[in-house]
Amino acid sequence: MTITPPTPTLQGPAIEITGTLHDRYDEILTPAAIAFLTELHHRFASRRHDRLADRMRRRFEIGNGHDPHFRADTAHIRDDASWRVAGAGPGLEDRRVEITGPTDPKMTINALNSGARVWLADQEDATSPTWRNVVEGQLSLRDAIRGELSFTSPEGKEYSVTAERTPTIVMRPRGWHLPEKHIAFIDRAGRRTAASGSLVDFGLYFLHNAQALIEAGRGPYFYIAKLESSDEAKLWDDVFSFSEEYIGLPHGTIRATVLIETLPAAFEMDEILYELRDHCAGLNAGRWDYIFSIIKNYRGRGARFVLPDRSEVTMTVPFMRAYTELLVQTCHKRGAFAIGGMSASIPNRRDPEATARAIEKVAADKKREAGDGFDGTWVAHPDLIPTAQAEFDAVLGDRPNQVERQRDDVHVQASDLIDLHIGRPITAKGVRDNVSVAIRYLEAWLRGLGAVAIDNLMEDAATAEISRSQVWQWIHQDRTTEDGTAITAEYVEELISAVLREATRSADDRFDDAAEIFREVALREEFPTFLTLGAYARYLD
Repeated sequence: MTITPPTPTLQGPAIEITGTLHDRYDEILTPAAIAFLTELHHRFASRRHDRLADRMRRRFEIGNGHDPHFRADTAHIRDDASWRVAGAGPGLEDRRVEITGPTDPKMTINALNSGARVWLADQEDATSPTWRNVVEGQLSLRDAIRGELSFTSPEGKEYSVTAERTPTIVMRPRGWHLPEKHIAFIDRAGRRTAASGSLVDFGLYFLHNAQALIEAGRGPYFYIAKLESSDEAKLWDDVFSFSEEYIGLPHGTIRATVLIETLPAAFEMDEILYELRDHCAGLNAGRWDYIFSIIKNYRGRGARFVLPDRSEVTMTVPFMRAYTELLVQTCHKRGAFAIGGMSASIPNRRDPEATARAIEKVAADKKREAGDGFDGTWVAHPDLIPTAQAEFDAVLGDRPNQVERQRDDVHVQASDLIDLHIGRPITAKGVRDNVSVAIRYLEAWLRGLGAVAIDNLMEDAATAEISRSQVWQWIHQDRTTEDGTAITAEYVEELISAVLREATRSADDRFDDAAEIFREVALREEFPTFLTLGAYARYLD
């Protein structure tokens, strides 16, 4: 079944729903919601395409030797000490521990019961964007906000929200680059394109839940992913302003936290805050996508831009220290919260030793962040909340944040952000781990799982991107492993075969498709900008 509007004419744009409608989908895809999505696309879809074209030009420039820099034409924004962002909205004053995860009913309930201060309800990297996940994730959020969510597993286990105080929800829509192929936008001239995943995710959540969130003493809050410039931030700010006016909310009701997870954005943090200042709560250090962005932009620039094993690219290497310290300084100068990133280590309740190692690593990571001035941090598992909170409690005490800590001691130059020298080798294990993790993650992603525990690490689309992009770069930069083995396409093909042989197979697994996707994004001459784009178009229903 599809929802088909009247044939579009030159008098007006339209939205067409082509995805199959299942039980309760009409509660999300209402006439009012379709009308709102139509307006969002009519007003902003063209500007979105312009911003994506800007990304391509910037990536081409970096690839051809033009390093990113702090912009001369916006120096007056950076130099003006007077302006501040809106800051925390109701329920966002204390963000010392945030839990992240997808929005299926079980994970939603677990997050709401977790004891975290904030839940990042993730429709982006932790969600495989199947049509069911997109719409039913919206249903989970709608029900949770109204206190109506419950879930019974196939095994008969019942889940319900029991916490007296649930985390403040900050929803993360998909980035500007991602389409929604089950919804088409037809413009005034009758041209038909896939809808924007960003506008669909944001629009459905905002329209259905903004008023209910406000009545509950919180508000419509968003994490904004994959931004690459202040122009992209300005586009989001205009979307927010229009949306508030559309349903009659005061300007500035929406609060956004921007993930600084691309290299170009790291050079425009002040400018991003400025463009979003009426709607901005803070910035987040999106470490995994940031590493991926560096590899993607510098993949063809020679040996000095080649990183070692993924496990060696830690938050303490110089270029990552520079990025995070600049983020804290920039945020606090403008009254914005600085939120730390997610350590990939997770506990394993069946393996006490692995759990002890994970807790030790997470404790060290969060101690460093709290000591550096971050106001909060992410975890991916409820069992890690006490560990993370203890480290932030030790620094914050009863204070809700440490925005007053200005970090005047930080002096980051443009060259610091692109000094990728680590001094560690590429190992055979590092290559094999990248191949194995990427294929196993993709196999789960094709089955509709966006966040997957693999080898006691939480993997999502961002970490899979690092794995496949490193393999691509190592091949194309003629790298060798520590023992002198050349990293070639043939060598990697042998590893792919080994991963498939060792996998636990079933009649309905997706390992063969996953391996084919990996070959396309890691072994071919062309480097796809995102591994999920082609896979989404070809494989996901």
